[in-house]
Amino acid sequence: MENICVKDLMVPISEYATVVVGTSLIDAVLALEAAQEAYSASKYEHRAILVLDDNKAVIGKVGQLRILKAIETRYDLGCDVEKLSQFKFSDQYIADKCEQYRLEGPILDQDSFRATANKKVEEFMQRPTPGEFVSEESSLDMAIHKLVAGTHLSLLVTRKEEIVGVLRIGDVFASVFHEMRKREGELET
Repeated sequence: MENICVKDLMVPISEYATVVVGTSLIDAVLALEAAQEAYSASKYEHRAILVLDDNKAVIGKVGQLRILKAIETRYDLGCDVEKLSQFKFSDQYIADKCEQYRLEGPILDQDSFRATANKKVEEFMQRPTPGEFVSEESSLDMAIHKLVAGTHLSLLVTRKEEIVGVLRIGDVFASVFHEMRKREGELET
């Protein structure tokens, strides 16, 4: 495994779902669907859409959880939950109120779909943090450390200052699992 480096496992940007700033959420979801259908080298599907600026540089990503949060517009109680915490309400009380608020009406209805579909991806995208980058020349050991330490589902792969791919946890796991299987006899004690 020492010989495997990040570029051996990464998905190149050209094979990943990407959209430009200003794209509607529905068009971003359609781009994700198209990328999943086109990418057949792995049984693990893409779980995020990369957001590019006008210069084609990656400035953020929209994952599946963020898309679901965009649909569930009432997840924030319609007010600031932090304010409830400041008044010393218990975490359980706040959680109960959030759940009660969520149950007041359906999430998946025509109005919520319409409102969400036309919102722009930059409203929901997550900007990458410094710990989410790894060089394409880095060892798999380094990538595993970054995935685990940062509890990331993927890392953005760089060549100098440019983002050239995505290293997905599913691909790393598959590589490690296959190596363990190959060494199965050696590992038994």
